[in-house]
Amino acid sequence: MIRNLEITNFKAFAHADIRLSPYTLLSGLNSSGKSTVLQALALLRQGSTSGDDFGPLGHFRGVALNGELLELGTGQDVLHEEFTASDAEPEIVLRLRSEEGLNYACRIGYERDASYLPVLFDESENSDYDRPEPFTVFGEGFQYLRADRINPAVTYLRSALPLDRDTFLGARGEYTVDVLRIHFDDPVPDGPLRHHAAVRPSLSNQAEAWLSEICPGVSLEAAAIEHTDLVRLGFQFRRPGHPVSAVRRPTNVGFGLTYVLPVIVACLMATPGSMILLENPEAHVHPQGQSAMARLTCAAAAVGAQLIVETHSDHILNGVRLGVKRGLLQPKDVALHYFRREDEGIKIQSPSIGPDGMLSQWPTGFFDEWDRSLDQLLD
Repeated sequence: MIRNLEITNFKAFAHADIRLSPYTLLSGLNSSGKSTVLQALALLRQGSTSGDDFGPLGHFRGVALNGELLELGTGQDVLHEEFTASDAEPEIVLRLRSEEGLNYACRIGYERDASYLPVLFDESENSDYDRPEPFTVFGEGFQYLRADRINPAVTYLRSALPLDRDTFLGARGEYTVDVLRIHFDDPVPDGPLRHHAAVRPSLSNQAEAWLSEICPGVSLEAAAIEHTDLVRLGFQFRRPGHPVSAVRRPTNVGFGLTYVLPVIVACLMATPGSMILLENPEAHVHPQGQSAMARLTCAAAAVGAQLIVETHSDHILNGVRLGVKRGLLQPKDVALHYFRREDEGIKIQSPSIGPDGMLSQWPTGFFDEWDRSLDQLLD
């Protein structure tokens, strides 16, 4: 599990050393560097799965800025803005430190108009270790779900990934319906991920139970369309005393259920040692559903996955605080970071969380808009 991510000269950061935990929550104003943290990890992952980009010892030859996870543009789009054309040989450095005491560093060369940047140095900083697999970002079960996820549609793509990666949902969740179809009856292990209202442990029934926190009585149908590379998603609805509704297309249901489905499936498929990067799991979901998403993400961390969650929702924050208070996570298992852009660069404040769910401090702008509005209403 990664305990620290160090970023140098990458996008928003001239330099940042960010503590990571089993559950790391990133918050802050727009364009303050939160997504840069996720993109730094996703960039390493994108390089590690790009096939031809490996040298003789398995190290990176280079990293593709545009691939299955990210579309970052060219070198000028990712180099920190303080560098100018007159600076000699700027470099981007990404360094990981694990709880096992392992260190891994990747130094990336700069080419202004290139979308493929050369790696100058890519190896462990430990003499007895020359491959990056122990870090969760390189391991199995990796998921990165961007904020721009799949929309309601009539059909979705089948996954063309090899069998050893057939649980990857895609950066936009575009393979979620196919993964759900393939693993429909796979059991969710007994433990915190299982929903108390689910009748069966199957992935499909568990997903339906968590979706019911957003829309009570919903059920799922995922099926392949014969002789095509497409799959179909359908929703049905049950109400006490009424017949089950006809199967409805996602386009006739609304954004919320489709948008949150990849988040639910990613968490339910979490395994010890896997990494899940989530941008705005609360998008298009009402407050009660956002609180449920917080419980689900906490449960995924509780089974041993490492989650890094970017959010603008105080319901997600409060759900994590409740997860600590109720003993689902220990205080040490949670890292909270608030990002703010100032004249001298990005400032990161990191309040700690106590066993009672209370925070050590509330930085200005850290989920305080409710209090500010209430003060004005009462004035």
